[in-house]
Amino acid sequence: MTTSQSKVAIITASDSGIGSRCAEMLAEQGFDIGITWRSDEEGAQRTAQRVREIGRRAEIIQLDLADPERGGQSLQQLIDKFGRIDVLVNNAGANFKADFLDVTYEDWRKTFAVDVDGVFVCGQIAARKMVEQGEGGRIINITSVHEHTPLPGSVAYTAAKHAAGGLTKSMALSLLPHNILVNAVAPGAIATPMNKMTDEDAHQVKMPEIPAGRPGDTHEIASMVAWLCSEWATYTTGQSFIIDGGFMLANPQFKGY
Repeated sequence: MTTSQSKVAIITASDSGIGSRCAEMLAEQGFDIGITWRSDEEGAQRTAQRVREIGRRAEIIQLDLADPERGGQSLQQLIDKFGRIDVLVNNAGANFKADFLDVTYEDWRKTFAVDVDGVFVCGQIAARKMVEQGEGGRIINITSVHEHTPLPGSVAYTAAKHAAGGLTKSMALSLLPHNILVNAVAPGAIATPMNKMTDEDAHQVKMPEIPAGRPGDTHEIASMVAWLCSEWATYTTGQSFIIDGGFMLANPQFKGY
């Protein structure tokens, strides 16, 4: 991905948690950073400030994938601000908790709009620009450990994350001739504001049901994303990297089923 211009990474939902940490770590790797937010503009501004303190350019835009086409338009505007894109991290996600007999079609569609349609729309927009640039690129889809095993009581989320995993593989095959590498990162329980935890909680909160005994740290997810965007990940595509503290080995959510 050698270019006379600065490389650009855009991370959706980078106002907090995993997305914000990805923005920081990719800035440390030399990327200028596109930051998107849905409802927390202040969080996005904080992320941007940290990126600028590292010495990289940061641009911010509101992006809501509840309407994937409008969200895609926002992504295009952000790409146009930079004039290019080298990395897209599809981090935005949604979950409406309900079991199969209870989930409404409306909530099913809302989940798929963000978790699948949003990945498709944003991925296609980014990939077309990368093809036009002719220098390859990287797309990383943040899925979930529940891309690989069901989350009881969240049928729409489970189905959507499985779909995102399949989409990742199809994107990887389709885009490989253009030197665009596509992978998924599948986190387990991570200490994020969405989970009502702080970074410090990752090493203080006890989770005995998980073999590692604790929630994950956002650095542990973002460092995988950073590696996938590095020069040493050029032989890796179509994979899903589970980072879950051994959750999949124990699968504690199914005790009693």
